[in-house]
Amino acid sequence: MLVLDEAAKVKNKSSNPKAFMWAALLHDIGKPDTTRERKGRITSYGHEKIGADMARDFLREFTVHEEFIREVAALVRWHMQILFVVNNLPFAQVEDMKKEVNVEDIGLLGWCDRMGRGNPDPKIEEENIKLFLKKCSDKLKITNP
Repeated sequence: MLVLDEAAKVKNKSSNPKAFMWAALLHDIGKPDTTRERKGRITSYGHEKIGADMARDFLREFTVHEEFIREVAALVRWHMQILFVVNNLPFAQVEDMKKEVNVEDIGLLGWCDRMGRGNPDPKIEEENIKLFLKKCSDKLKITNP
């Protein structure tokens, strides 16, 4: 719910505040199905992919507006890309992400996700979001001259 509180503060900066708020609510919906203990650590690898499918199914119970459902599911699907891109992980998929979602909205959702945790450092998180946006922009320029 802390992520939702943060999202409510910045929703009007997103390209679609309604979809953004639903994505903030559902962004971690896949965690229960993917959470495991691995080598003494709790992980939820792939929760964003599972979560996108779950978000679609959930929203279809309430609306038939497929574009809205697609937009929310895409935000859920790609919300972990900040971590992957900033840390140069092999899971980074900038080109695929850009086809489905507004990269700035992913940055904004990532900000809310980080600020909705205990004791975040806003300066560090802001720098990470800026780096994510820069890397996405640079990568897109290189691959799409």
